[in-house]
Amino acid sequence: MRDLKRSNAKNPAWRVLADKGFEIFTPMRERLRDISGKKIRERVPVIPDLLFVKSVAGAIDDELLKIPTLQYRFVKGAPYRTPMVVPDADMERFIAAVSTVDNPVYYLPSELTADMCGRWVRIVDGPLAGYEGRLLKVRGITKRKLLISLRDFVTAAVEVDKNYIQFI
Repeated sequence: MRDLKRSNAKNPAWRVLADKGFEIFTPMRERLRDISGKKIRERVPVIPDLLFVKSVAGAIDDELLKIPTLQYRFVKGAPYRTPMVVPDADMERFIAAVSTVDNPVYYLPSELTADMCGRWVRIVDGPLAGYEGRLLKVRGITKRKLLISLRDFVTAAVEVDKNYIQFI
């Protein structure tokens, strides 16, 4: 879904829906903000208007009427007003991978180039055992990072112990 409220809104849709009992996931990052000369660390969404809601269509439609800035994201090129749906297994896999590290690095589809994608690997042990994907290939990074992608929305790079990597 997308929330059209401003990025500095006191009650963004992801907070409102979470308070009403919906399962919400929004990729977050830490940011330093200067308030009256003091540096304050806060967690903010990586993509301000992106949120994932686990719900059936009828239950969320009632909230859409109450929150005028909340909208479905629609599939481009599909029949008119076809909402984007992420399969539960893909979403749970992404959330589990992102939650294994403190600060995952997120990339938008436009930011990730073919040069950044390394070899295909399988993780054989640890919290990400069974995951497959590509390694992040960026100069100056000594730690191995696995790219976990969520369709056309966002890709996360999570740190992986090099002993758990098996090249495919």
